[in-house]
Amino acid sequence: MHSRRALLYMPGDNWKMITKSVTLGVDTICMDMEDGTAINKKAEARVTIAKALRELDFGASEKLARINSVGSGWEKDDIEAILPYHLDGIVIPKVESFEQVEWAGRIIEAAELKNGWPINSIRILIGVETARGILNLKEIAVHPRLDAIICGGEDFAASIGATRTKSAIELLYARQAILVACAANDLQAIDIVTIDYKDQKALRIEAEFGAGLGFSGKQVVHPNQAPVVQTAFTPSDEAIAYAKRIISTFETSQKEGKGAYALDGKMIDMPLLKNAQKVLARAKAAGR
Repeated sequence: MHSRRALLYMPGDNWKMITKSVTLGVDTICMDMEDGTAINKKAEARVTIAKALRELDFGASEKLARINSVGSGWEKDDIEAILPYHLDGIVIPKVESFEQVEWAGRIIEAAELKNGWPINSIRILIGVETARGILNLKEIAVHPRLDAIICGGEDFAASIGATRTKSAIELLYARQAILVACAANDLQAIDIVTIDYKDQKALRIEAEFGAGLGFSGKQVVHPNQAPVVQTAFTPSDEAIAYAKRIISTFETSQKEGKGAYALDGKMIDMPLLKNAQKVLARAKAAGR
């Protein structure tokens, strides 16, 4: 599973922006046929993304494409235009049911079989961004081809009639519902977009809060957001060192027959060990 600290969206019809994105060293590039592309540019986006997948070297960046939502009328043309180029994954927005994921899963598996590619080599990431999608997470999140669930904050707020605020308190329930579904099914959870892409301070605060909640990464809509987000979702040297101390001292205390013990004035037991292991896993995924 790729490290997805920063998931950068690029308008699918904008060749110049896509070619620039592959030079940035971001974790994940998602070329967008949905909201980032005007209605009269959908066909152009398909051609441009196919050209990018065919001609560009994405380096270590994961290459994804976001199709239009299942039921939009564009989704079949979208997925068929990009599948021949064996990208890393496909993002399906506004998912509300298991069947919508399965629709894509069947098409992807047929392409894998036809081309002799390994089964499950093309993964699915989904956007859950409506009230119905949140309510159906339990059923949706068990799909075997899923890798990650992306929290669509703006669409979710619209779907429940909430007013978006800088604190994003109105999105907390949806964000935590997605986190729980991801944790229960070993998926990555990708947090909301910070819409004001010029406000670096607000971005840092929101990214650090999201990392603290348990998200593994965050969506970004401008390249300047990526470094701030990558830093927020990479454990610090201090956090890594402390996690390593917990793991080593925990092993010692177990050998001595102690269940819980004190470290730096804090009681350490099994939940804190698991958290330390997750910190080190995140650090490893980020190349630390």
